[in-house]
Amino acid sequence: MKHPEKNVIFGLYDDEEILKSAVIKANEDHLRIMDVYTPFAVHGLDPLLDLKESRIHIGGFVYGLTGTLTAFLGMTWIHTRDWPQIYGGKPYWAILSFVPITFELTVLFASIGMVVTFYIINGQGPGVMNPILHPSITDDKFCIAFETGGLENSEVDKLRNFFNNTGASLVETKTI
Repeated sequence: MKHPEKNVIFGLYDDEEILKSAVIKANEDHLRIMDVYTPFAVHGLDPLLDLKESRIHIGGFVYGLTGTLTAFLGMTWIHTRDWPQIYGGKPYWAILSFVPITFELTVLFASIGMVVTFYIINGQGPGVMNPILHPSITDDKFCIAFETGGLENSEVDKLRNFFNNTGASLVETKTI
């Protein structure tokens, strides 16, 4: 799946604190940040980018509840209707013996459901080719990217100066 092409200018930073300072400066200068890329989660970056809290935990609860109901109702039907047998003097509907399997299916459904949801939300998965601005972003560098499509050269120069003034170790333009 091919994304539409974008012209981008980006700057790489060596430290997350310098990155956060640059994001604050970009907000003060009313610059529209396309995206920020980091090799790991940076505490305090979400409010600076005005990102809302993810609602994936709601999906996790629904998937877990589905697993719980599948296990509990499945074992209830099997042990009371489909194949009722008495094991060691226990009744047909021995709820406490259902706990391990119910727990395991709850965790299984929640984990698989959340992974699939995460990949769908983020546009990842088999056959999806996401653009990579610079290989160091996934290793040890932090990046701020601005889209330059439709900007004049003076505005692109302003962005380049922004990166130079905020401590970027590398500034590049790229079509992704």
